[in-house]
Amino acid sequence: MTEKTNQDKLAKVKLPGIKTGELLEKIYLSEKEVAAMTGIAIATLRNDRHLRRGIHYCKVGKKTVKYRWEDVKSYMEQCLITFDEKQKTFKNEYLKTT
Repeated sequence: MTEKTNQDKLAKVKLPGIKTGELLEKIYLSEKEVAAMTGIAIATLRNDRHLRRGIHYCKVGKKTVKYRWEDVKSYMEQCLITFDEKQKTFKNEYLKTT
């Protein structure tokens, strides 16, 4: 598959808060965008970075912090909680608890 074909496919993907065609510029998200998408407070994102936990991030220069869309999506999927109808219990796949 050519580079142009891959870019065309990425440009058609729709993400919350991102207009069609802007994905190529939005592979990396700001902490404000991540906070809006996940519901995690900016202060919590900053504290998680300090404690080296939570969503993986990139630090560009001394102050600029960016999050990859794939890492945000992966984190959200790890937080998925399912309900087991037979046992009447909730299950978090990431924590491996019931």
